[in-house]
Amino acid sequence: MQLTTATCLAAVQSRDARFDGWFVTAVRSTKIYCRPSCPATPPRADRVDFLPSAAAAVARGYRACKRCLPDATPGSPEWNVRDDLVARTMRLIADGVVERDGVEGLSRRLGYSSRQIERVVSEQLGAGPLALARSQRAQTARILIETTAMPFADIAFAAGFGSIRSMNDVVRTTFALTPTQLRARRSPLRAADPPAWHRIDLRLPMRLPFLPDNVFGHLVATGVPGVEEWRDGAYRRTLRLTYAAGIVALRPAPDHVAATLWLQDVRDLQTAVSRCRFLLDLDADPLAVDTALAADPRLAPMIAAAPGRRVPHTTDPIEMALRIVLGQQISTRAARTHAARLTRALGEGEHQRPRGQPHRTLPDRGRRGRCTG
Repeated sequence: MQLTTATCLAAVQSRDARFDGWFVTAVRSTKIYCRPSCPATPPRADRVDFLPSAAAAVARGYRACKRCLPDATPGSPEWNVRDDLVARTMRLIADGVVERDGVEGLSRRLGYSSRQIERVVSEQLGAGPLALARSQRAQTARILIETTAMPFADIAFAAGFGSIRSMNDVVRTTFALTPTQLRARRSPLRAADPPAWHRIDLRLPMRLPFLPDNVFGHLVATGVPGVEEWRDGAYRRTLRLTYAAGIVALRPAPDHVAATLWLQDVRDLQTAVSRCRFLLDLDADPLAVDTALAADPRLAPMIAAAPGRRVPHTTDPIEMALRIVLGQQISTRAARTHAARLTRALGEGEHQRPRGQPHRTLPDRGRRGRCTG
């Protein structure tokens, strides 16, 4: 999408939610930045700057609006469809590479110098990889503060901050609230089961329209027993994450997807959220997709009858490779059967999982053995 000042102004004036995630509106007179669909009175055109990311707004001294929470918008669909350096960088940042390996580790993964990545990313997004990762840390910290009873020191470590002081500074700068004030706004907490797991309830935003039938229907039809299931109106599955195992229950709602995460290590929170969003294709631009498909007269009636389709993905590239190989020239039912046998033979099981949840993961490249199923 080519964004011009006129386009951005029109989106803000009409509170067009389709543009949430494409840019943020930074109001110079109040030093607050908002999403385009913010319900507040639109600012005057001569008092705003349109910036490509929340990190760029924070770097210029703006704080997030408390009404529209611009840091919690759907992500730009560009990062899942583009294959240039910036898009690959954004996908790796979202997966937590900077938190684990730093900017130098990110550079090694991409095959470019850190200086080159810093220059290219800053030109397009108004902030470098470290600032983008810092913005992601602030969002992770906010979720943990508002949805768990963890001590602030543990949250600072889990979100990737070097100290509780640095977390306090970034949270205060980003949200104009202290961690204590954020926690005071939280909803009643429910304990995880068993205690070794951390339960986190959150909403995954998306652009409308959203047709859950096709994406959830596909996931249920291809679900591997023990790894995935549909129960009580939610798709549930295990997650193989960086630090430990995880489980998620995803439930479609009219304007979001409700997610309940059970994590053994809360440092995996942002990675888990990013992978769930990718699994359900929540950062897609459905209107752009539907418009392109409806140009074909044979597809137009189907698009009109069921707008907002998504393309289901996966939470793990190794798992996707296994599924592709197993699914060659056989039926969906047969592929599920073979995947279940492979999982029982070589997959990993988590017996201390929260009660009633999926308990196995498909094997990864670190496992060795022979499937005899």
